[in-house]
Amino acid sequence: MTTTHSDVLILGGGSGGYACAFRAAQLGLSVTLIEADKIGGTCLHRGCIPTKALLHSAEVADTARTGAAFGVRTTFDGIDIEAVHQYKNDTIDRLHRGLQGLVAQHEISVVSGHGKYLGDRTIEVDGTRYTGTSVVLATGSYARTVPSIELGERIVNSDDALNLGFVPKKAIVLGGGVIGVEFASVWASFGAEVTVVEALPRLVAAEDPWCSKQLERAFRKRGIAARTGVTVAAAKETADGVLVELDGGDTLEAEILLVAVGRGPCTGDSGFAEHGITLDRGFVVTDERLRTPVDGVYAVGDIVAGLQLAHRGFQQGVFVAEEIAGLDPVPVAEHLVPRVTYSHPEVASVGLTEDAARERYGDVTAVVYDLAGNGKSQILKTSGGIKVVRAGHTGPVVGVHMVGDRVGELIGEAQLTVAWEALPTDVAPFVHAHPTQNEALGEAMLALSGKPLHAHG
Repeated sequence: MTTTHSDVLILGGGSGGYACAFRAAQLGLSVTLIEADKIGGTCLHRGCIPTKALLHSAEVADTARTGAAFGVRTTFDGIDIEAVHQYKNDTIDRLHRGLQGLVAQHEISVVSGHGKYLGDRTIEVDGTRYTGTSVVLATGSYARTVPSIELGERIVNSDDALNLGFVPKKAIVLGGGVIGVEFASVWASFGAEVTVVEALPRLVAAEDPWCSKQLERAFRKRGIAARTGVTVAAAKETADGVLVELDGGDTLEAEILLVAVGRGPCTGDSGFAEHGITLDRGFVVTDERLRTPVDGVYAVGDIVAGLQLAHRGFQQGVFVAEEIAGLDPVPVAEHLVPRVTYSHPEVASVGLTEDAARERYGDVTAVVYDLAGNGKSQILKTSGGIKVVRAGHTGPVVGVHMVGDRVGELIGEAQLTVAWEALPTDVAPFVHAHPTQNEALGEAMLALSGKPLHAHG
Protein backbone atom coordinates (compact mmCIF):
# COMPACT_ATOMS: atom_id res chain seq x y z
CA MET A 1 0.00 0.00 0.00
CA THR A 2 1.34 3.41 -1.03
CA THR A 3 1.88 5.98 1.72
CA THR A 4 2.52 9.68 1.04
CA HIS A 5 3.78 12.00 3.78
CA SER A 6 3.55 15.79 4.12
CA ASP A 7 4.10 18.34 6.87
CA VAL A 8 0.40 19.22 7.00
CA LEU A 9 -2.35 16.80 5.99
CA ILE A 10 -5.80 18.41 5.71
CA LEU A 11 -9.11 16.57 5.39
CA GLY A 12 -11.61 18.93 3.78
CA GLY A 13 -11.16 21.73 1.25
CA GLY A 14 -13.77 24.23 2.41
CA SER A 15 -13.08 27.65 3.87
CA GLY A 16 -11.21 26.31 6.91
CA GLY A 17 -9.31 23.62 5.05
CA TYR A 18 -8.09 25.64 2.09
CA ALA A 19 -7.20 28.66 4.24
CA CYS A 20 -5.07 26.38 6.40
CA ALA A 21 -3.48 24.90 3.27
CA PHE A 22 -2.63 28.29 1.75
CA ARG A 23 -1.16 29.72 4.95
CA ALA A 24 0.84 26.59 5.71
CA ALA A 25 2.27 26.64 2.20
CA GLN A 26 3.17 30.32 2.59
CA LEU A 27 5.10 29.33 5.72
CA GLY A 28 7.16 26.80 3.79
CA LEU A 29 5.36 23.63 4.86
CA SER A 30 4.45 20.83 2.46
CA VAL A 31 0.69 20.37 2.27
CA THR A 32 -1.69 17.65 1.12
CA LEU A 33 -5.36 18.61 0.88
CA ILE A 34 -8.02 15.88 0.61
CA GLU A 35 -11.45 16.89 -0.72
CA ALA A 36 -14.34 14.62 -1.71
CA ASP A 37 -16.09 17.26 -3.82
CA LYS A 38 -14.73 20.65 -4.94
CA ILE A 39 -12.28 23.07 -3.36
CA GLY A 40 -14.30 25.82 -1.72
CA GLY A 41 -16.68 23.47 0.05
CA THR A 42 -20.19 24.34 1.15
CA CYS A 43 -19.57 28.09 1.31
CA LEU A 44 -18.62 28.45 -2.34
CA HIS A 45 -20.77 25.78 -3.92
CA ARG A 46 -23.88 25.32 -1.73
CA GLY A 47 -23.87 28.12 0.83
CA CYS A 48 -22.60 31.67 1.19
CA ILE A 49 -21.85 32.54 -2.43
CA PRO A 50 -24.89 31.04 -4.21
CA THR A 51 -27.34 32.31 -1.59
CA LYS A 52 -25.91 35.81 -1.74
CA ALA A 53 -26.12 35.73 -5.54
CA LEU A 54 -29.82 34.88 -5.23
CA LEU A 55 -30.21 37.67 -2.68
CA HIS A 56 -28.65 40.15 -5.09
CA SER A 57 -31.05 39.05 -7.84
CA ALA A 58 -33.81 39.59 -5.29
CA GLU A 59 -32.51 43.10 -4.56
CA VAL A 60 -32.53 43.91 -8.29
CA ALA A 61 -36.13 42.64 -8.48
CA ASP A 62 -37.12 44.91 -5.59
CA THR A 63 -35.34 47.85 -7.23
CA ALA A 64 -37.20 47.28 -10.49
CA ARG A 65 -40.50 46.97 -8.63
CA THR A 66 -40.01 50.22 -6.68
CA GLY A 67 -38.35 52.41 -9.30
CA ALA A 68 -41.21 54.91 -9.31
CA ALA A 69 -40.46 55.78 -5.68
CA PHE A 70 -37.12 57.13 -6.90
CA GLY A 71 -38.48 58.86 -9.97
CA VAL A 72 -37.37 56.12 -12.36
CA ARG A 73 -39.91 54.45 -14.65
CA THR A 74 -39.22 50.76 -14.25
CA THR A 75 -41.47 47.74 -14.37
CA PHE A 76 -41.07 44.31 -12.81
CA ASP A 77 -42.00 41.70 -15.40
CA GLY A 78 -41.08 38.62 -13.41
CA ILE A 79 -38.16 36.29 -12.74
CA ASP A 80 -36.28 34.31 -15.39
CA ILE A 81 -35.18 31.59 -13.01
CA GLU A 82 -32.88 29.93 -15.55
CA ALA A 83 -31.04 33.22 -16.05
CA VAL A 84 -30.85 33.72 -12.27
CA HIS A 85 -29.22 30.31 -11.90
CA GLN A 86 -26.85 31.05 -14.77
CA TYR A 87 -25.73 34.27 -13.07
CA LYS A 88 -25.33 32.42 -9.76
CA ASN A 89 -23.40 29.53 -11.31
CA ASP A 90 -21.14 31.83 -13.33
CA THR A 91 -20.20 33.61 -10.11
CA ILE A 92 -19.39 30.29 -8.42
CA ASP A 93 -17.37 29.08 -11.41
CA ARG A 94 -15.22 32.24 -11.54
CA LEU A 95 -14.40 31.99 -7.86
CA HIS A 96 -13.71 28.25 -8.12
CA ARG A 97 -11.26 28.81 -10.97
CA GLY A 98 -9.52 31.43 -8.85
CA LEU A 99 -9.16 28.98 -5.97
CA GLN A 100 -7.79 26.31 -8.28
CA GLY A 101 -5.20 28.78 -9.50
CA LEU A 102 -4.16 29.58 -5.94
CA VAL A 103 -3.87 25.86 -5.13
CA ALA A 104 -1.47 25.46 -8.04
CA GLN A 105 0.44 28.62 -7.13
CA HIS A 106 1.01 27.34 -3.58
CA GLU A 107 2.05 23.92 -4.90
CA ILE A 108 -0.50 22.14 -2.74
CA SER A 109 -1.06 18.44 -3.45
CA VAL A 110 -4.79 17.84 -3.86
CA VAL A 111 -6.29 14.39 -3.45
CA SER A 112 -9.84 13.87 -4.74
CA GLY A 113 -11.95 11.39 -2.81
CA HIS A 114 -13.54 10.60 0.53
CA GLY A 115 -10.92 10.43 3.24
CA LYS A 116 -11.18 8.25 6.34
CA TYR A 117 -9.10 8.92 9.43
CA LEU A 118 -7.27 5.77 10.56
CA GLY A 119 -5.54 7.16 13.62
CA ASP A 120 -1.78 7.59 13.83
CA ARG A 121 -2.04 10.85 11.80
CA THR A 122 -3.08 8.78 8.79
CA ILE A 123 -5.95 9.25 6.33
CA GLU A 124 -6.90 6.72 3.67
CA VAL A 125 -8.45 7.60 0.32
CA ASP A 126 -9.39 4.85 -2.13
CA GLY A 127 -6.77 2.46 -0.77
CA THR A 128 -3.93 4.99 -0.58
CA ARG A 129 -2.70 6.17 2.79
CA TYR A 130 -1.55 9.71 3.52
CA THR A 131 0.28 10.75 6.66
CA GLY A 132 1.10 14.14 8.11
CA THR A 133 3.36 15.50 10.78
CA SER A 134 0.21 17.43 11.67
CA VAL A 135 -3.36 16.58 10.65
CA VAL A 136 -6.17 19.12 10.32
CA LEU A 137 -9.79 17.94 10.25
CA ALA A 138 -12.06 20.28 8.30
CA THR A 139 -14.91 18.15 6.98
CA GLY A 140 -17.57 20.86 7.21
CA SER A 141 -21.32 20.54 7.69
CA TYR A 142 -24.53 19.32 6.09
CA ALA A 143 -28.10 20.60 5.99
CA ARG A 144 -29.98 19.14 8.95
CA THR A 145 -33.43 17.63 8.47
CA VAL A 146 -36.37 16.82 10.71
CA PRO A 147 -36.61 13.04 11.20
CA SER A 148 -40.39 13.01 10.82
CA ILE A 149 -40.35 15.03 7.58
CA GLU A 150 -39.27 13.27 4.40
CA LEU A 151 -37.56 15.35 1.72
CA GLY A 152 -38.85 15.13 -1.83
CA GLU A 153 -39.65 17.28 -4.86
CA ARG A 154 -41.71 19.77 -2.87
CA ILE A 155 -40.13 19.36 0.58
CA VAL A 156 -36.54 20.50 0.19
CA ASN A 157 -33.45 21.52 2.13
CA SER A 158 -31.27 24.55 1.40
CA ASP A 159 -29.09 22.61 -1.07
CA ASP A 160 -32.16 21.79 -3.13
CA ALA A 161 -33.65 25.28 -2.80
CA LEU A 162 -30.55 26.83 -4.36
CA ASN A 163 -31.35 25.10 -7.64
CA LEU A 164 -35.14 25.20 -7.55
CA GLY A 165 -36.35 25.36 -11.14
CA PHE A 166 -39.35 27.62 -10.51
CA VAL A 167 -40.45 30.54 -8.37
CA PRO A 168 -43.10 29.31 -5.95
CA LYS A 169 -46.32 31.28 -5.63
CA LYS A 170 -46.60 30.21 -2.00
CA ALA A 171 -43.75 28.97 0.18
CA ILE A 172 -43.37 27.79 3.75
CA VAL A 173 -40.00 28.04 5.46
CA LEU A 174 -39.47 25.80 8.47
CA GLY A 175 -36.82 27.58 10.53
CA GLY A 176 -36.38 31.27 11.28
CA GLY A 177 -32.61 31.30 11.60
CA VAL A 178 -30.19 32.85 9.12
CA ILE A 179 -30.77 30.35 6.30
CA GLY A 180 -34.55 30.37 6.62
CA VAL A 181 -34.77 34.15 6.83
CA GLU A 182 -32.54 34.64 3.78
CA PHE A 183 -34.57 32.26 1.60
CA ALA A 184 -37.83 33.80 2.82
CA SER A 185 -36.46 37.19 1.78
CA VAL A 186 -35.43 35.92 -1.67
CA TRP A 187 -38.73 34.25 -2.44
CA ALA A 188 -40.74 37.25 -1.23
CA SER A 189 -38.72 39.53 -3.51
CA PHE A 190 -39.31 37.11 -6.37
CA GLY A 191 -43.06 37.45 -5.79
CA ALA A 192 -43.93 34.53 -3.53
CA GLU A 193 -46.28 34.56 -0.57
CA VAL A 194 -44.05 33.35 2.27
CA THR A 195 -44.72 32.04 5.77
CA VAL A 196 -41.86 31.34 8.19
CA VAL A 197 -42.52 28.81 10.96
CA GLU A 198 -40.13 28.98 13.90
CA ALA A 199 -40.32 26.94 17.12
CA LEU A 200 -38.45 29.58 19.13
CA PRO A 201 -40.23 32.77 20.24
CA ARG A 202 -38.62 35.00 17.60
CA LEU A 203 -36.80 35.09 14.28
CA VAL A 204 -32.97 35.09 14.25
CA ALA A 205 -33.12 34.01 17.87
CA ALA A 206 -29.32 34.02 18.25
CA GLU A 207 -29.33 37.79 17.75
CA ASP A 208 -30.23 40.53 20.22
CA PRO A 209 -34.02 40.60 20.76
CA TRP A 210 -34.05 44.17 19.45
CA CYS A 211 -32.78 42.88 16.10
CA SER A 212 -35.51 40.25 15.98
CA LYS A 213 -38.21 42.87 16.57
CA GLN A 214 -36.82 45.11 13.86
CA LEU A 215 -36.63 42.26 11.35
CA GLU A 216 -40.09 40.93 12.16
CA ARG A 217 -41.57 44.42 11.73
CA ALA A 218 -39.83 44.81 8.36
CA PHE A 219 -40.98 41.36 7.24
CA ARG A 220 -44.59 42.20 8.14
CA LYS A 221 -44.38 45.30 5.97
CA ARG A 222 -43.12 43.11 3.13
CA GLY A 223 -45.99 40.67 3.60
CA ILE A 224 -43.83 37.86 5.00
CA ALA A 225 -45.76 36.04 7.74
CA ALA A 226 -43.88 34.75 10.78
CA ARG A 227 -45.41 32.03 12.95
CA THR A 228 -43.07 31.99 15.96
CA GLY A 229 -43.30 29.77 19.02
CA VAL A 230 -44.91 27.12 16.81
CA THR A 231 -43.72 23.64 15.88
CA VAL A 232 -44.62 21.47 12.91
CA ALA A 233 -46.49 18.27 13.74
CA ALA A 234 -46.43 16.81 10.23
CA ALA A 235 -45.69 17.69 6.63
CA LYS A 236 -46.45 15.80 3.46
CA GLU A 237 -46.36 16.36 -0.28
CA THR A 238 -49.66 16.61 -2.14
CA ALA A 239 -50.46 16.39 -5.83
CA ASP A 240 -49.46 20.02 -6.43
CA GLY A 241 -47.60 21.13 -3.32
CA VAL A 242 -47.26 20.51 0.40
CA LEU A 243 -49.55 20.35 3.40
CA VAL A 244 -48.07 21.34 6.76
CA GLU A 245 -49.84 20.63 10.04
CA LEU A 246 -48.82 22.75 13.01
CA ASP A 247 -49.01 21.74 16.64
CA GLY A 248 -52.39 22.99 17.74
CA GLY A 249 -54.12 21.82 14.60
CA ASP A 250 -53.64 24.70 12.15
CA THR A 251 -52.66 23.72 8.62
CA LEU A 252 -50.71 25.59 5.94
CA GLU A 253 -50.57 24.83 2.23
CA ALA A 254 -47.96 25.93 -0.27
CA GLU A 255 -46.10 24.89 -3.39
CA ILE A 256 -42.83 24.33 -1.55
CA LEU A 257 -41.61 23.66 1.98
CA LEU A 258 -38.03 24.55 2.84
CA VAL A 259 -36.64 22.71 5.84
CA ALA A 260 -34.03 25.13 7.20
CA VAL A 261 -33.34 23.89 10.72
CA GLY A 262 -29.60 24.48 10.81
CA ARG A 263 -26.52 22.52 9.86
CA GLY A 264 -24.85 19.52 11.43
CA PRO A 265 -21.16 18.53 11.53
CA CYS A 266 -19.91 16.04 8.93
CA THR A 267 -18.14 13.68 11.31
CA GLY A 268 -20.19 10.50 11.20
CA ASP A 269 -18.40 8.53 8.48
CA SER A 270 -14.83 9.79 8.68
CA GLY A 271 -13.45 7.46 11.36
CA PHE A 272 -12.98 10.15 13.98
CA ALA A 273 -14.72 8.62 16.98
CA GLU A 274 -13.27 5.18 16.25
CA HIS A 275 -9.71 6.48 16.49
CA GLY A 276 -9.59 8.67 19.57
CA ILE A 277 -11.17 11.93 18.34
CA THR A 278 -13.67 13.00 21.01
CA LEU A 279 -17.09 14.02 19.70
CA ASP A 280 -19.88 15.88 21.49
CA ARG A 281 -23.22 15.81 19.66
CA GLY A 282 -21.21 15.13 16.53
CA PHE A 283 -18.86 18.10 16.96
CA VAL A 284 -15.13 17.57 17.42
CA VAL A 285 -14.01 18.59 20.89
CA THR A 286 -10.95 20.88 20.91
CA ASP A 287 -9.19 23.21 23.30
CA GLU A 288 -8.95 26.96 22.66
CA ARG A 289 -6.01 26.33 20.31
CA LEU A 290 -8.15 23.96 18.24
CA ARG A 291 -6.17 20.90 19.32
CA THR A 292 -8.03 17.61 19.66
CA PRO A 293 -7.08 15.17 22.46
CA VAL A 294 -4.94 13.32 19.89
CA ASP A 295 -1.44 14.78 19.65
CA GLY A 296 -0.78 16.55 16.36
CA VAL A 297 -4.44 16.54 15.24
CA TYR A 298 -6.45 19.77 14.97
CA ALA A 299 -10.00 20.62 13.90
CA VAL A 300 -11.41 23.79 12.30
CA GLY A 301 -14.64 25.18 10.91
CA ASP A 302 -18.17 23.85 11.18
CA ILE A 303 -17.16 20.61 12.92
CA VAL A 304 -16.01 22.66 15.93
CA ALA A 305 -19.00 23.73 18.06
CA GLY A 306 -19.79 27.41 17.73
CA LEU A 307 -20.81 29.81 14.98
CA GLN A 308 -21.00 27.92 11.68
CA LEU A 309 -19.70 30.71 9.50
CA ALA A 310 -17.25 30.54 6.62
CA HIS A 311 -15.14 33.43 7.84
CA ARG A 312 -14.81 31.80 11.26
CA GLY A 313 -13.56 28.58 9.65
CA PHE A 314 -11.25 30.58 7.39
CA GLN A 315 -9.67 32.40 10.32
CA GLN A 316 -9.38 29.18 12.30
CA GLY A 317 -7.60 27.57 9.34
CA VAL A 318 -5.07 30.40 9.25
CA PHE A 319 -4.63 30.16 13.02
CA VAL A 320 -3.91 26.42 12.94
CA ALA A 321 -1.39 26.78 10.10
CA GLU A 322 0.49 29.38 12.12
CA GLU A 323 0.20 27.25 15.27
CA ILE A 324 1.72 24.28 13.44
CA ALA A 325 4.50 26.53 12.15
CA GLY A 326 5.32 27.64 15.70
CA LEU A 327 4.26 31.27 15.37
CA ASP A 328 2.14 31.24 18.58
CA PRO A 329 -0.86 33.09 17.06
CA VAL A 330 -3.70 34.60 19.12
CA PRO A 331 -6.75 32.26 19.29
CA VAL A 332 -9.91 33.25 17.44
CA ALA A 333 -12.33 34.74 19.98
CA GLU A 334 -15.84 33.45 19.31
CA HIS A 335 -17.62 36.65 20.38
CA LEU A 336 -15.49 38.68 17.96
CA VAL A 337 -16.68 36.74 14.91
CA PRO A 338 -18.97 39.11 12.98
CA ARG A 339 -22.44 37.86 12.03
CA VAL A 340 -24.48 39.04 9.04
CA THR A 341 -27.88 37.88 7.81
CA TYR A 342 -28.19 39.11 4.22
CA SER A 343 -31.96 39.45 4.11
CA HIS A 344 -33.90 42.59 3.18
CA PRO A 345 -33.28 44.29 5.56
CA GLU A 346 -29.91 42.95 6.71
CA VAL A 347 -29.03 42.08 10.29
CA ALA A 348 -25.40 42.50 11.35
CA SER A 349 -23.79 42.14 14.76
CA VAL A 350 -20.59 41.52 16.66
CA GLY A 351 -19.88 41.02 20.34
CA LEU A 352 -22.40 40.42 23.10
CA THR A 353 -26.14 40.92 23.07
CA GLU A 354 -27.50 43.24 25.75
CA ASP A 355 -28.72 40.24 27.78
CA ALA A 356 -25.37 38.44 27.51
CA ALA A 357 -23.49 41.61 28.42
CA ARG A 358 -25.70 42.14 31.48
CA GLU A 359 -25.09 38.55 32.54
CA ARG A 360 -21.34 39.03 32.23
CA TYR A 361 -20.93 42.57 33.58
CA GLY A 362 -23.99 42.99 35.78
CA ASP A 363 -24.70 46.49 34.55
CA VAL A 364 -24.74 47.77 30.97
CA THR A 365 -25.69 50.86 29.01
CA ALA A 366 -27.30 50.58 25.58
CA VAL A 367 -28.41 53.14 23.03
CA VAL A 368 -30.24 52.78 19.72
CA TYR A 369 -29.73 55.21 16.88
CA ASP A 370 -32.65 55.12 14.44
CA LEU A 371 -31.74 55.12 10.75
CA ALA A 372 -34.54 57.64 10.23
CA GLY A 373 -31.95 60.24 11.22
CA ASN A 374 -29.32 59.02 8.76
CA GLY A 375 -29.23 60.78 5.39
CA LYS A 376 -27.94 57.87 3.29
CA SER A 377 -30.48 55.49 4.81
CA GLN A 378 -33.24 57.90 3.89
CA ILE A 379 -31.87 58.11 0.35
CA LEU A 380 -31.98 54.31 0.20
CA LYS A 381 -35.44 54.31 1.82
CA THR A 382 -34.39 51.79 4.43
CA SER A 383 -35.44 51.71 8.05
CA GLY A 384 -33.84 50.11 11.08
CA GLY A 385 -31.21 51.23 13.49
CA ILE A 386 -27.94 50.63 15.28
CA LYS A 387 -27.77 49.44 18.86
CA VAL A 388 -24.53 49.75 20.81
CA VAL A 389 -23.94 48.11 24.19
CA ARG A 390 -21.23 49.12 26.65
CA ALA A 391 -20.15 47.54 29.93
CA GLY A 392 -21.53 49.59 32.82
CA HIS A 393 -21.66 53.34 32.36
CA THR A 394 -17.97 53.96 31.75
CA GLY A 395 -16.72 50.68 30.25
CA PRO A 396 -15.85 49.66 26.70
CA VAL A 397 -18.19 48.83 23.85
CA VAL A 398 -18.96 45.10 24.07
CA GLY A 399 -21.63 44.68 21.41
CA VAL A 400 -22.91 46.30 18.22
CA HIS A 401 -26.20 45.24 16.60
CA MET A 402 -27.53 46.67 13.34
CA VAL A 403 -30.64 46.26 11.20
CA GLY A 404 -31.17 47.90 7.81
CA ASP A 405 -30.30 47.51 4.16
CA ARG A 406 -26.53 47.33 3.59
CA VAL A 407 -25.61 47.49 7.28
CA GLY A 408 -23.46 44.41 6.80
CA GLU A 409 -20.94 46.73 5.18
CA LEU A 410 -20.53 48.52 8.54
CA ILE A 411 -19.47 45.43 10.46
CA GLY A 412 -15.73 46.07 9.99
CA GLU A 413 -15.63 49.21 12.12
CA ALA A 414 -18.00 47.61 14.62
CA GLN A 415 -15.72 44.59 14.97
CA LEU A 416 -12.63 46.73 15.46
CA THR A 417 -14.42 48.75 18.14
CA VAL A 418 -15.43 45.65 20.11
CA ALA A 419 -12.16 43.77 19.55
CA TRP A 420 -10.04 46.69 20.74
CA GLU A 421 -12.32 47.23 23.75
CA ALA A 422 -12.70 50.83 22.66
CA LEU A 423 -14.59 53.36 24.73
CA PRO A 424 -17.41 55.25 22.98
CA THR A 425 -15.33 58.39 23.51
CA ASP A 426 -12.49 56.74 21.54
CA VAL A 427 -14.74 56.19 18.52
CA ALA A 428 -16.96 59.28 18.67
CA PRO A 429 -14.23 61.62 17.27
CA PHE A 430 -13.79 59.47 14.13
CA VAL A 431 -14.68 61.42 11.00
CA HIS A 432 -17.36 59.47 9.15
CA ALA A 433 -17.87 60.50 5.53
CA HIS A 434 -21.17 62.22 4.75
CA PRO A 435 -23.58 61.00 3.59
CA THR A 436 -22.91 57.38 4.50
CA GLN A 437 -24.65 54.84 6.69
CA ASN A 438 -21.36 54.65 8.54
CA GLU A 439 -22.34 57.96 10.15
CA ALA A 440 -25.10 56.13 12.02
CA LEU A 441 -22.50 54.09 13.86
CA GLY A 442 -20.72 57.32 14.75
CA GLU A 443 -23.98 58.86 15.99
CA ALA A 444 -24.59 55.86 18.25
CA MET A 445 -21.11 56.32 19.73
CA LEU A 446 -21.80 60.03 20.24
CA ALA A 447 -25.00 59.16 22.08
CA LEU A 448 -23.14 56.70 24.33
CA SER A 449 -20.56 59.42 24.97
CA GLY A 450 -23.30 61.67 26.30
CA LYS A 451 -23.38 64.08 23.37
CA PRO A 452 -26.03 62.90 20.89
CA LEU A 453 -26.40 65.27 17.96
CA HIS A 454 -28.98 63.88 15.51
CA ALA A 455 -31.29 62.48 18.17
CA HIS A 456 -34.77 63.60 19.23
CA GLY A 457 -36.00 63.56 22.78
